[in-house]
Amino acid sequence: MNTWHYVMVFLGAMLVDIVPLPLPPAFTVMILFQILYDLNIWAVIIIGVAGSIVGRFILSLYISSISNRIFNASKNEDVQFLGKKIKEKGWKGQALILLYSLMPLPTTPLFIAGGMAKLKPLYIILPFIVGKFISDTVAVLLGDYAARNANEIFEGVISWKSVTALIAGLVLIFFLVFVNWRILLQQKKFTLKFNVWK
Repeated sequence: MNTWHYVMVFLGAMLVDIVPLPLPPAFTVMILFQILYDLNIWAVIIIGVAGSIVGRFILSLYISSISNRIFNASKNEDVQFLGKKIKEKGWKGQALILLYSLMPLPTTPLFIAGGMAKLKPLYIILPFIVGKFISDTVAVLLGDYAARNANEIFEGVISWKSVTALIAGLVLIFFLVFVNWRILLQQKKFTLKFNVWK
């Protein structure tokens, strides 16, 4: 057993989840290293999820300073208003975060919104940990199965699911940035606002 392989699992999962763009999910890094180096699958899951959590935590800390430079004050206030609404829901807001983390959708928009809304990272991280551990465990176990049965499964690297996940992530970021959340939540009127850049 080479400790560096597990360090690479941690760093790889952290790096793909620290970037504010919908990159391939961290579980793909976990599966890659588990297959390449025949690592202990449960150690890969635990170490990879830990790396992912650290990456998302760091993302939620720095995204608000970047958003202040990229987006105008009105857009930042809009997303902060959305964050207040989510936080007002209490445990229901955290249940929504847990449910979202369980789905095969990129969590990048969730952490961008939380960071821009200046939510305390622990508000998002705690339900994310549970959802991430469950969803990544399933993904890594399925990935391990697929790797062992690659001849039957491996017909193409890019699938409609991976393209759909990327598009879904970009659409979610689009809605986060361009929907006027204050008007939507206060007046129940859907409007887009494209003048959000500084």
